[in-house]
Amino acid sequence: MFQTLALQQLGKFINPVTGKVERDLQQARITIDMIQMIKEKTAGNLSSRERGLLDGVLTELQLNYVDELKREEPEPQEKPAAGAEEEKKAEQAADEREQGTAEPVTEKPGAEEAGAAPPPPGKKMKKPKAAAKKTKSDPEAGK
Repeated sequence: MFQTLALQQLGKFINPVTGKVERDLQQARITIDMIQMIKEKTAGNLSSRERGLLDGVLTELQLNYVDELKREEPEPQEKPAAGAEEEKKAEQAADEREQGTAEPVTEKPGAEEAGAAPPPPGKKMKKPKAAAKKTKSDPEAGK
């Protein structure tokens, strides 16, 4: 009875009342401690088979409890590489665009290619000088 209760509290069994898997590690710890107390109080009054059964149940529950504790602790994350950080920012921007909460893009296409930074607010951007075009009236156009 206590073994089944502890396994249910560890999230290993479905709760028959709610029909859902529920984890309550604090209650599981209390139930395991109760079984440990029963083992200590009945020492000397159990047959070898009963003692072996109780030891097996306790060992199984304690190992499952430790396993569940490890699942609950967040794994230490390594410092993300520069590429991973940029990728995360790009994903966030895409999510914002989908939700319609993104800020409008102020950079003009090709600004990165030319190496030009966007002008500060309130200042106009200078237009690049166009390359001289050869016309029909230009004597060197035929060459």
